[in-house]
Amino acid sequence: VPPRVVMTFQRLVCALASRQLAPIRHGGSRPLHVAHAARSDKSAPVFTRALAFGERVALVDQHGVHTYKDLYCRSLRLSQEICRLLECAGQDLQEERISFMCSNDVSYVVAQWASWMSGGIAVPLFRKHPQADLEYFIQDSRSSVVLAGQEYVELLSPVVRKLGVPLLPLPPAVYNGAAEEHGVGELPERDWRDRGAMIIYTSGTTGRPKGVLSTHHNIRAVVTGLVHKWAWTKDDVILHVLPLHHVHGVVNKLLCPLWVGATCVMLPEFSAQLVWEKFLSSETPRINVFMAVPTIYTKLMDYYDKHFTQPHVQDFVRAVCEEKIRLMVSGSAALPLPVLEKWKNITGHTLLERYGMTEIGMALSNPLTVAARLPGSVGTPLPGVEVRIVSENPQKEGCPYILHAEGNEKDTRVTPGFKEKEGELLVRGPTVFREYWGKPEETKKAFTSDGWFKTGDTAMFKDGSYWIRGRTSVDIIKTGGYKVSALEVERLLLAHPSIKDVAVIGVPDMTWGQRVTAVVTLEEGHSLSHRELKEWARGVLAPYAVPSELLLVEEIPRNQMGKINKRDLVRQFYPHSQGAPEARHP
Repeated sequence: VPPRVVMTFQRLVCALASRQLAPIRHGGSRPLHVAHAARSDKSAPVFTRALAFGERVALVDQHGVHTYKDLYCRSLRLSQEICRLLECAGQDLQEERISFMCSNDVSYVVAQWASWMSGGIAVPLFRKHPQADLEYFIQDSRSSVVLAGQEYVELLSPVVRKLGVPLLPLPPAVYNGAAEEHGVGELPERDWRDRGAMIIYTSGTTGRPKGVLSTHHNIRAVVTGLVHKWAWTKDDVILHVLPLHHVHGVVNKLLCPLWVGATCVMLPEFSAQLVWEKFLSSETPRINVFMAVPTIYTKLMDYYDKHFTQPHVQDFVRAVCEEKIRLMVSGSAALPLPVLEKWKNITGHTLLERYGMTEIGMALSNPLTVAARLPGSVGTPLPGVEVRIVSENPQKEGCPYILHAEGNEKDTRVTPGFKEKEGELLVRGPTVFREYWGKPEETKKAFTSDGWFKTGDTAMFKDGSYWIRGRTSVDIIKTGGYKVSALEVERLLLAHPSIKDVAVIGVPDMTWGQRVTAVVTLEEGHSLSHRELKEWARGVLAPYAVPSELLLVEEIPRNQMGKINKRDLVRQFYPHSQGAPEARHP
């Protein structure tokens, strides 16, 4: 164990032995801190609320402590610099796109807010994307300028030079500049409702990535829905460790706390040791909210198993997490049941599962009340969100689909005869994006004729909650006339004592349509044959869902959000998708 961690635990264990931990009371009964927006427009972005929070701490990062006033003033100065560079005298770029690459620190917020203050659309870039992707994002969005954090100027210089787009390196004042009264509040009045705010690019699993354009009204609808559902208050302190080019990191973990005047503690990147230190530290601001993807929870548990072996330390870890942290959330990928159960055993927290995607923000969430959460489900619609579960109408007359269930925040109505029947999830409401940037035909295809967004996910409604069965295109495997949920098979296979990680894929087959194939990573020191897996699986799976093949791999590739590109897995192991190869160990 690193010396710093040992010392931390020595102090913590002594404290635990000498006195009980003082409880912190949280819950929906506390009033939300309400600040008056600088604009009366009900779609105004988060920065319009910042001055009302003034000297409250907004961010803590590797550069120091930053107040809401700091963020506002630095953003305003940067927006003025952007407008000067682009020769926009009226301080309104009229939805010109501004790409930016920043670390997980104050520079990201300032670049985002400055883009909005300038009347532009923010296009966040990610440092780990290859140069070809960066070129595509900047060119496809037709960005007028690229902002670069100090550490990314060298990386972006050849890209912008090739594209002929101006590069604006962020000045040192972005990171630690003093707040000044001069110039504050001098932004022109704007109607924010239908104005574009942000373009986030999809993962591109079915072709080139598409730019999802959300308006300020869309973003505000997601943020206020989550603030209400998860009882955000100005006293909350969230630990931020996720990338900032996805909705999870941008909206859920950054804009929500900034909306209510809370504090966001940002780490430059994920570190299991640093996360545990932040959880257990008694220093202020003290963490009480955490959100991550399943892969991060798995890495945190691996660190726990290696370093927190003593019973009194484990007791202390659980006591601190139970008493000091009010909310822990998992999302962006399916949460394996063994991860949920082990995390609950370690920390006392039942992870809150929710469902969303780039095009719709957050749509469904389990309740804040722990006892009412159903492991494996994604809860019910968030405020303002309407959902439907449908299947194709073979008659093709009248309505283009058959309605299984329809629901909103208050209740869900199931069509008689369609109880617990699977179908595609449709979403409608103010959180749904405006368009795929520059792709009117693809935008049109993404919606039904009566205006519902087609998520491409298969879902069902049971026990008063919605359950996601997987992506219809890759997670619903059609084999021998049966439909198999790859996510359900994965969930059950993870209960096998030798399986550490698993991805279930459907491989094209002349006879069966698709073969159920398990790509497996084993626990250290374990072995597993296909025959042993089949014998075990017959006890928990229907015969047609038992994997007909087993592939053993050292690691299953996942992106930063914990997602697996299953099409790539199929192409990697079955480039021709013919025949039935034996179990391999690639």
